[in-house]
Amino acid sequence: MTRPRHTPGTVSPRPSPRRRGAVGAATGGVPRSGLPRGLVVLLGTSAAVVTGAGIKAMSWLVGPVFLALIIVIAVSPVRTWLRRKGMPAWLATTALVLAVFGVMLVMVLVLVVSVAQLAGELPNYAARADDLIAGATAWLADLGIDGDELHQITQSLDLGKLAGVAGSVLASVGGLVSNIVFVLSLLLFLSIEASAAPARLAEIAQDRPAVAVALADFARGTRRYLVVTTVFGLLVAVLDTVALMLLGIPLALVWGLLAFITNYVPNIGFVLGLVPPALLALLDGGWQPMVLVIVIYCVLNFVCQSLIQPRYVGGAVGLSTTVAFLALLFWAWMLGALGAILAIPLTLLAKALLIDIDPRARWAGALLGARGGG
Repeated sequence: MTRPRHTPGTVSPRPSPRRRGAVGAATGGVPRSGLPRGLVVLLGTSAAVVTGAGIKAMSWLVGPVFLALIIVIAVSPVRTWLRRKGMPAWLATTALVLAVFGVMLVMVLVLVVSVAQLAGELPNYAARADDLIAGATAWLADLGIDGDELHQITQSLDLGKLAGVAGSVLASVGGLVSNIVFVLSLLLFLSIEASAAPARLAEIAQDRPAVAVALADFARGTRRYLVVTTVFGLLVAVLDTVALMLLGIPLALVWGLLAFITNYVPNIGFVLGLVPPALLALLDGGWQPMVLVIVIYCVLNFVCQSLIQPRYVGGAVGLSTTVAFLALLFWAWMLGALGAILAIPLTLLAKALLIDIDPRARWAGALLGARGGG
């Protein structure tokens, strides 16, 4: 067999410019779709804006659905543990449904009772609030601040209006019965479907293993976040309640519950839980009790929520503090108060669906602060 003769001075054929462009597209120089990268970014941004507008318009549905999903994810290990102990599948599922319903009903009951107590207590401090406002106005007037501006400010600081707001909140909570029934129905269906989740993930893994891994990591990270946040929230709530009781601050149990709930709000939850008891301490006992409440809350927050809790929460969710704060602002704008409480789980779901399923998006995971780049 003879080899082709190589004539001196000849040059081996090179790929044409069109061929080189195709190779560059295959290696990542240009998106595989053939579209310019700028156009791809523009289309992706437009799709994100449209999706966000749709979610905001459907917040009345998206919020309760995701709340039900998170509750089921949180308590689903109960069914797994019961099955491991030899309980029949139908009985384990029934126990899961009862546990989910119990959590939901306790949350609603405690919320209704707390708001009712608050609405009944606020009018008792209206006169005291007026005296404090008058004293503060006189002090500011002595400093040379314009009296007309002070008059406008004092008109806005009306505790009677706050009491009316609390009453309207109580009425709105009472009007949530239909939504509660809707959420309970979702919880029932999701709890029953939870038994088939492992089999469905296994089926997804056969065709899309990255999607199955991302969804499993989302459920695992969400569960760890809820466990850590609940444990530290209970600890802080108990300590705050005991401190408020020792100081004689009214509605100490209500403020302890508020501290527990606001612990799920990243970054600013501490401030949201501090302001109401501090103001009530001011109305009930003056400046000294208010300062004591602020100092106690700050010390407990610094030790538990600023030094200890972030070590565990950061490892559970893999999000930086800045990303968590931006996620809080975004989801609170999208879904309201429920979005603020569920900001971290919502962000974990978005990360799982948009970043974790694509190995080429590891750079985005690194920007979010995820360990190992997502």
